Amino acid sequence: MEREEGELLIAEPLGMCAGVRRAIETVEQALDTFNAPVYVRHEIVHNTHIIESLRNQGAIFVEDIAEVPTGAVLVLNAHGVSAQVREEAQSGGRRVFDATCPFVAKIHVEIAKLSREGFDFLLIGHAGHPEVEGTLGQLPGRIHLVTDVADVLAVAVPDPNRLAVATQTTMSVDDARDILAAIRHRFPQAREPRLSDICYATTNRQEAVRQLAPEVDLVLVVGSATSSNARRLYELAQRRSATAYLVDGPDDLEPAWFAGRPRVGLSAGASVPDSIVQRVVDRVRALGIRSVSRVPGAVETIVFPPVPGLRRVSSLASFTQGNQL
Repeated sequence: MEREEGELLIAEPLGMCAGVRRAIETVEQALDTFNAPVYVRHEIVHNTHIIESLRNQGAIFVEDIAEVPTGAVLVLNAHGVSAQVREEAQSGGRRVFDATCPFVAKIHVEIAKLSREGFDFLLIGHAGHPEVEGTLGQLPGRIHLVTDVADVLAVAVPDPNRLAVATQTTMSVDDARDILAAIRHRFPQAREPRLSDICYATTNRQEAVRQLAPEVDLVLVVGSATSSNARRLYELAQRRSATAYLVDGPDDLEPAWFAGRPRVGLSAGASVPDSIVQRVVDRVRALGIRSVSRVPGAVETIVFPPVPGLRRVSSLASFTQGNQL
């Protein structure tokens, strides 16, 4: 398709998913209901701008539940937590609100169900990621992490006929497909997920980048370095385009990147606020891009209900105002 030179092409959909919005709203609603401080286990989502804003509103982020005083308000992060962390959180008279993404929670429920039927599990994911740590902690010793095909070939399981597969929700679709193919070959009796564990937002954003990247000279992926889904978009763009950069915000853009590259593509991870995407677009315009257009993709309509026990407030205002994409 022919494109005007000096054009920014925005891959749709991009930016915040329903699970991220719900998690942020949970912290803001807790602050509105109970006042500061509100404690949050780990970063509620992996985006530096969101964390800074919530910290300024009175959120205190901790890694160890022991740091949360008895009787305090505690929000569990969107990535999910282990059974041990959940049990510890609910002790000490704390008021706990669980912001685990419903897609992650669905995997935990399925693991609990199949474990009662005697299944062990292979978990396709990235070692050390909070979601992976939380999922491994649902059934310690009976969930085996496989990060690549080599892990599949080496893993030892007690009974190949009582084996099920789960996937980190923010995995690369391509990487997960390759690993799952290896599992099917070695463990043909393994029970696969009823539906893909990779969430709709991850799949949609990866497909949008897959389609856009070959048509442009440069791909910008907005997202923090700690965000798994943003990094997967960046890696995909690198494979599909000659040049790609992962940027946390407009200040990361370098004018030299655009020299001789008149066609620029833009995507953003599922934890990125609309306002930050807008600021990146404004910065790209300032660097000489003459026009901005969207590349239509999947339409997302999923909205998750609020966490029980919190009243809805006008949230996300600081992240969505001024969105003129």
